[in-house]
Amino acid sequence: MEYVEIQGERVAKIGLGTWNMRGQACYRATLSALELGYRHIDTAEMYGNESEVGRAIADSGVDRSELFLVTKVSGSHLSHSGVLQAAESSLQRLSLQSIDLYLVHWPNDRIPIEGTMAGMNELVENGKVRRIGVSNFSVRQLEQAEAYARIFANQIEYYIGHPQESMLQYCQENGILLTAYSPLNRGHVGRNQALEATADAHGVTAAQVALRWLIQQENVVAIPKSEHPGRQRENLDVFGFELSSDQIAQLASAHR
Repeated sequence: MEYVEIQGERVAKIGLGTWNMRGQACYRATLSALELGYRHIDTAEMYGNESEVGRAIADSGVDRSELFLVTKVSGSHLSHSGVLQAAESSLQRLSLQSIDLYLVHWPNDRIPIEGTMAGMNELVENGKVRRIGVSNFSVRQLEQAEAYARIFANQIEYYIGHPQESMLQYCQENGILLTAYSPLNRGHVGRNQALEATADAHGVTAAQVALRWLIQQENVVAIPKSEHPGRQRENLDVFGFELSSDQIAQLASAHR
């Protein structure tokens, strides 16, 4: 496993995304990932699966200190009091004492960001949350949030062929983690000649190249979703090869 070290935290470069996982399928997928060596798990209030994620963590036997657990407050709960209540509910469902990274899931222009960030800061002060961040924020929205809190991460849709250059540059210049969700474009990222050629050169899959391309970038981690142990293993097995500068340039050209 490789890690990003940022703002005093150490975050695994590959994590498990759990969007659209439900019930026992989510429990089994999370438990499988933890048994395979995943130490970065992403969930959210609106996913409706925090209880299953928490149960898998408890049953895995993995020491809590080894895990980086991320969850998110829904866009409808962004008032000061709403944030506090939502976090308490998430902690109860997860059966955990603290959340490593708590994100504002979606921006909501109808609720002042100042109150939202005040609630998030209070969670940190009370020891309920270690780090706070946002998701699906533009650079402008991220700057507004930073006026009231130290932002650790922005989680956005990012994959090869879907440029996020201005956000990537902003995060790199300001010491913010960029978490790439849907890093494989929901299974369609392999339809790319540059990816296929690079995969053949390394004897790996196009999906593995796409993940490697992401995590070789400064301040970037990826959270591919899969319920299947074989695919989870494949997504995690991206640390045994490295893309050359020429390959990165070719992929970057295809990306743009």
